[in-house]
Amino acid sequence: MKKFLLLLFLATFQTSWGQFAPPAGQPGSSAVRRDSSSIVAWATTCQVTRGYINIADTTITYNGFNKATYGTPLYATGPADDMVVSLGDHGQAVLSFASPIVNGPGADFTVFENAFNHTFLELAFVEVSSDGRRFVRFPSISLTETFSQVGTFDTIDARKINNLAGKYQALYGTPFDLQDLMDSTGIDLNDINYVKIVDVGGAILDNYTSSDAAGNVINDPWPTPFDTGGFDLDAVGVIHNFAQGIDDAPLSTWILSYPNPFKNKLTFLSNSPGSCYLLFTSADGRILFQQQFEHRTSLDCSSLPTGIYIARLRWKDGTTLTRKVVKE
Repeated sequence: MKKFLLLLFLATFQTSWGQFAPPAGQPGSSAVRRDSSSIVAWATTCQVTRGYINIADTTITYNGFNKATYGTPLYATGPADDMVVSLGDHGQAVLSFASPIVNGPGADFTVFENAFNHTFLELAFVEVSSDGRRFVRFPSISLTETFSQVGTFDTIDARKINNLAGKYQALYGTPFDLQDLMDSTGIDLNDINYVKIVDVGGAILDNYTSSDAAGNVINDPWPTPFDTGGFDLDAVGVIHNFAQGIDDAPLSTWILSYPNPFKNKLTFLSNSPGSCYLLFTSADGRILFQQQFEHRTSLDCSSLPTGIYIARLRWKDGTTLTRKVVKE
């Protein structure tokens, strides 16, 4: 929340100059190269809902179609390779992954577009979900002026953009940190299974605008009345996921218990193969829950008083682990 309030402050009082991370290759840039060793996995599936090539006039067509047609959803899976699927105005893509994205230190995943230079930037909102139904949007900021429309091939300054995909040129990803969503409800930041990319449109015309988290109208190249209209999604790379380091991970990383502290529900994820036996007790040893699970289980702890609890876990091979968790 503190980070979000800071972004709102900057948007309100410093709109005349850029203060966010600069383009790829410049000092202070947050761009992630496609071959970065920080990327441990890529999206495995993608579903696309195409948008119009000109949302303000849906009679306009390109090669007989009034919606973006370039590329296939398959192009957005796997590593970034400059092969893209175009979304069109306000079009969207939902991507899934072999293993959940989790909230680690710093950025947790990165989104690749195909901008051909540092300044021709087509932007998109980014949202995440644990269950594929409830999506939460990253708090974005756009400080690009809105006195005039950024034209079809005009430019914008990456330093005036934050938490919007498409900030960087092709083969450089825009990073996103799940910690920015720590105050959100309805998602589990250690069990993110879906990432949604939503084209901003970019028009400053009434009835067709998109706004950032501070209420600023987002201005980017528009219209783009071609088959490649709108945001061109290349890939989504994962930086932190649950399967990371499973083969040589220390015992303490074989199990995730979250959130900790918890309020009403406590979830356990086991990264070790085979079933796991869970014994959940009060601090004085009174048994509250006991069950066996394969990969994931959740406990309804809403009736428990605040305090310290002990989770004891045992795998079939005899490995044991004890975790202390706190209800607040």
